[in-house]
Amino acid sequence: MYTGEESIECNQCFRMEGKLQLRRETYSRGKPHKCKECGRYFTRAESLEVRKRTHTGEKPFECKQCGKCFTQAGNLKRHLRTHTGEKPYECKQCGKRFNRVDALREHLRTHTGEKPYECKQCGKCFTQPRTWREHERIHTGEKPYYCKHCGKFFSFRQTLWHHKKTHTRENLHECKQCGKCFLQAGHLKRHLRTHSGEKPYECNQCGKRFAESGTLRDHQRTHTGERPYECKQCGKCFVQAGTLKQHLSTHTGEKPHEFKQCGNRFKVKASLVRHSQTSCTEYSNQSNAPTALSIQPSRDHDRIFSCWICQEELESQSLLLEHYDNHMR
Repeated sequence: MYTGEESIECNQCFRMEGKLQLRRETYSRGKPHKCKECGRYFTRAESLEVRKRTHTGEKPFECKQCGKCFTQAGNLKRHLRTHTGEKPYECKQCGKRFNRVDALREHLRTHTGEKPYECKQCGKCFTQPRTWREHERIHTGEKPYYCKHCGKFFSFRQTLWHHKKTHTRENLHECKQCGKCFLQAGHLKRHLRTHSGEKPYECNQCGKRFAESGTLRDHQRTHTGERPYECKQCGKCFVQAGTLKQHLSTHTGEKPHEFKQCGNRFKVKASLVRHSQTSCTEYSNQSNAPTALSIQPSRDHDRIFSCWICQEELESQSLLLEHYDNHMR
C-alpha cells in the first residue's frame, strides 16, 4: 500500500502505457500537489513548498544567534535548542533528557538492548543507523569525506575533523614528558600510561592487568571461549572484529594495506610489515632504513611490544601493526 510521500517509481513492467498511467493516478489520488522538478506528489501545499526549497536551495528560516539558515521552521525550532539547552524529551527509565525525539528513541535501545541495524557482511548489529552506515564503509572502503588542504579522503566525518587539526595545529594535546602530540585528549591519556606503566583494567578471573579496556575485553574471551565475530561466507568465528576484517580479504581478494615506498599491497598488516623488513629492496636501499633484524618488534616478559622507530610501547602485536601504519603513510 502506498502511504509515503516518495516519488512514484513503479518497478513492475507494464505492457501498455495506459496501465502505467492508471497506476500513477492510483498512487497520486488524494495528493493533488505535484512537484514539477522531481514529480513527487504531496497531500498539502505546504509540503510541496518545502520540497521546492530542496531544488532552489532557499533557506528562509534564520537563527538570530548564529546566522545558520534552514528550509523548514521546525528545523530552526529544533536547532534553537542547541543554544537554549532545552531538552523536552525525557527517558522514563533513567530520567535522561534529550533535545530531539530521535535521540531519545535511539537512547531507549540502550535499555531494551535492541540493535535493529545489522551489517550484512559481518553480522555486527547497531542501535543507530548512522553508526551502522559508518561501519559498512569498513567493508566497502568508501571514503566520502575530503580534506581540502591535502586532498586526502576519509571514511568518517570525525576522522576528517581530527585530521584537519594536523594542518592548523589547533587544540593539539602534547605529552609533557616526550613532546609527542595527539589530536584527542583520550589518546594522550592512553599514551601517558606508556610512561607511568599504569594498567587500570584488571581481569577478574586471572588478575592480569591491562592499560586499555579493549585489550582486557579481548583477553577475557580467552577465558570464556567467546568468538562473537562470525564470517557469513564460511562460518569461521573470531575473537576480535579486526581479525574478522582481515579474514574477509581471503574471500574478496582485497588488499587494503599499501606500502607507500614501493606501492605493493597486502591483505593483512603483518604481511606489510614483514615486507618492509625483508623483501622491499627499494626501502632497504635507503640510507636510513634499518636492517631486518633491527626492526623485529621487541617484547619483554610483560608482553609489551616496542616500536623500533619511535620506541613507543604497545600492549599487543595488533596495536603495534596499526602503529607501524602511521609511520608508513
